[in-house]
Amino acid sequence: MAVELCLLLLLFCGSTISEVQPIYKPPPGTLDFGFVPSKTYDTGAYHEPGAIGILFKIVHAFLYLVQPNTFPQDLIRKLAQQQFGNTQGDYQKPENVVLTLQAIYYEIGFIVSAALGLLFILLLPLVGLCFCMCRCCDNCGGEMHQRQKKNADCQRSCFATFLFVASLIISVGVLCAYAANQHLTNQVRGAKKLVNSNFKDLKIFLNDTPAQIDYLVSQYNTTKDKALSDLNNVGPVLGTRVQEQLGKEVRPALDAALTMAGAIRETKEALENVSVSVEVLQEGTERLHANLTDVKMHLSNTLNDSACNAAQAASTCNIIKNSLEQLNINANFSGLPGVSSQLAKVNDVLKIDLSSLVQKGYAAFNDTPDLVVNQTRNILSAVPYIKSVLESIGSNITTFTRALPVQKILADLMVHLTQTEAYVQDYFPVVEQYDFYRWLGCLILCCMLVLILVFYYLGLLCGTCGYDKHASPTTRGCISNTGGNFLMAGVGFSFLFSWVLMIVVVLTFVTGGNVEKLVCEPFEDKNLFKVLDTPYLLNKHWKNYLAGIIFKNPNVNLTFEKVYSDCKENKGIYTSLHLEHLFNINELLNISMYTEDVAFRIEHIQINLSKIILLDEIGKENLLNFSSSGVDGIDFSAYLTEINKSVTKVDLLSFANDLEARADQLPKGALENALKGHANNIRMIHNQQVVPLEQAMKYVKARSTLNQSIRLLKRTSSELMVKVKNVISAVNAAQNLINNNASQVIVQETKKYMDTIIGYFEQYTEWVKESISMEVAACKPIANVIDTAVDIFLCSYIADSVNTFWFGLGGSSMFLIPAIIFAVKLSKYYRRMDTEDVYDDSSVSGTWHFTL
Repeated sequence: MAVELCLLLLLFCGSTISEVQPIYKPPPGTLDFGFVPSKTYDTGAYHEPGAIGILFKIVHAFLYLVQPNTFPQDLIRKLAQQQFGNTQGDYQKPENVVLTLQAIYYEIGFIVSAALGLLFILLLPLVGLCFCMCRCCDNCGGEMHQRQKKNADCQRSCFATFLFVASLIISVGVLCAYAANQHLTNQVRGAKKLVNSNFKDLKIFLNDTPAQIDYLVSQYNTTKDKALSDLNNVGPVLGTRVQEQLGKEVRPALDAALTMAGAIRETKEALENVSVSVEVLQEGTERLHANLTDVKMHLSNTLNDSACNAAQAASTCNIIKNSLEQLNINANFSGLPGVSSQLAKVNDVLKIDLSSLVQKGYAAFNDTPDLVVNQTRNILSAVPYIKSVLESIGSNITTFTRALPVQKILADLMVHLTQTEAYVQDYFPVVEQYDFYRWLGCLILCCMLVLILVFYYLGLLCGTCGYDKHASPTTRGCISNTGGNFLMAGVGFSFLFSWVLMIVVVLTFVTGGNVEKLVCEPFEDKNLFKVLDTPYLLNKHWKNYLAGIIFKNPNVNLTFEKVYSDCKENKGIYTSLHLEHLFNINELLNISMYTEDVAFRIEHIQINLSKIILLDEIGKENLLNFSSSGVDGIDFSAYLTEINKSVTKVDLLSFANDLEARADQLPKGALENALKGHANNIRMIHNQQVVPLEQAMKYVKARSTLNQSIRLLKRTSSELMVKVKNVISAVNAAQNLINNNASQVIVQETKKYMDTIIGYFEQYTEWVKESISMEVAACKPIANVIDTAVDIFLCSYIADSVNTFWFGLGGSSMFLIPAIIFAVKLSKYYRRMDTEDVYDDSSVSGTWHFTL
């Protein structure tokens, strides 16, 4: 009944999704469905043994030496598929004989070890019996007589040392066995918490699943509301999208036209600045030119005086005459061509406000969403129908989920889970009680060895402490004699207990070792699942046993290994068990039949944008008039040349100083004084006219403005006709796109809009699939139950502890043999003898006599 209810729950989980398909990447407009509600599982299916783990590793290494063969998958498959025992002759079949030999070859390590253990069990009691009888006959060391030997002290020390070492090894083995025994008891006592944690996780698994499914169903409303919101705003949304696509060409064209309108205004301002600046600079240079001409004329008249004909002044006067040409202006702004005609044409162009025309184009283009809104009102009339379709889809999903017997399935599963938990809780004290009996039995076995060790240690202690090397064998002290008796008592108990210990060792060794090699190790590397997944192994009629149980279809590729691995990764039960073979959600979430009608209504949207005029013919003609205004015909190089010249050809201050210096070379008189007077006049002109022209704000600003304006005009007029034609061509291309190709853009954007609407539902279905696959009914608790039962309880708790117990107990039992030998030998040196060898000096040298 429990299995059937589990399968029903799995069917229910699978009824909420379909086949996992590649994730669809929707267009912009991604929905946020939030996170599927889930709780964290508490169970950590991992066991850390602690310090005793070192012993476990040593035992594993020993088992590898005993059984180094890999896990025999093929052999186990063949053994499981063979049917032994039907008739007596089946065992003699060649294939069965071969399988038997292969099994023996695989188990040869265990067989040999077990055989040695059986020999120990059989021979040691027999040897002990014979030894006892032999000693009763005063043989085998039973005679209370010790022969004197020169190396007696050396032998005694060696025997004592060897016995002590053997006793230490036995002690270590006892400690290992006791530690393993106690470890198993401690783990059994603490297992209740782990069991309760697994039950808690299973309850979370059952309780959270319906809430998760309800959350998936409820998120359909998010999808529906978003789709209806977009449909209600189809005009603005679609209009904005169309505007964005057309704007990729329209806006750059209008921006270029607007930039050109700004360039026209800047050109006008630049031309006006050129005209004003040239007038200011012409005024200053003309006045300077007149003054310099007057000075040069008076200076020439002075030099024509007869005083210059004298021999002493002739050469100086000639030098001054030759330098008079330098007294002239250098920058002549009067000769620059005017810009009045260009300014007049630009003013005519500006009579038409090109910027206003471009802004009208912007306004018309920005009205695109409104045009789309007005022309998509037929879609709004279909929104109620589409809403009813979407509501029906949601109702179908809700109706289907409510039709499933969720509550009954969960209630039945919870009842069985609760009953199982109660059963475990009720019988757990019984388990602890039986574990106490086991612990007590193992403790008794350890105490057997402890008793033997007590006799050996007491014998060594008393014998060593009470031994007197000066005493003869017949006069040894009581303590020494007691030590020898303790050693023989240890030997006697060794013969009595060793075979019992070895029986336990052999049984636990064969059982625990094979569990480790045939269950634990293949479970860890998943080879055990590969054996279980062998076709036709568990059922000769089914290829895949698990698929046959769940789906009644053994041909479905469902394996134990894949289910365990998926649950280990906490994937959903749907993914782990491939429940798409039970239910296909495409039938439930198939919205193509509804989206086709929605797509048909959206695809047949007819929008006309021919009313949009970006730039009329007046604006285009205005641009052409600007290109033919003659701005590009201005001689910019002439302006820039004059701007870069200095005010005068020569530095007037330097010229005046030089003139005065040369006047000092002349004889004292009127000529000298006249030349110095002219020098002072030149200095006055420099200070009053040249310096202001170079430094006064009026002239500096005029020169700077002229320079900037000329350079601006030069940049603007560079290929002006080409620039204007490019602007007009861009505007025409954008207008042509709107008039002729806008329909194609509208169709493309309409298709994208439709994809967005439909994409919401595809996002929802894919999100449901992904959530069911990875989040809903995450089956980590199932993997945890398997790990807890096999890896932790069976392997870590039981197998490792049992294997460590027999390893310690077996090692101690094996070292009882050398301990018996050394104890018997050593006791001879500690016990008080009845007779001894005495050397008689009066007798013949080298003879011994017995003294009673």
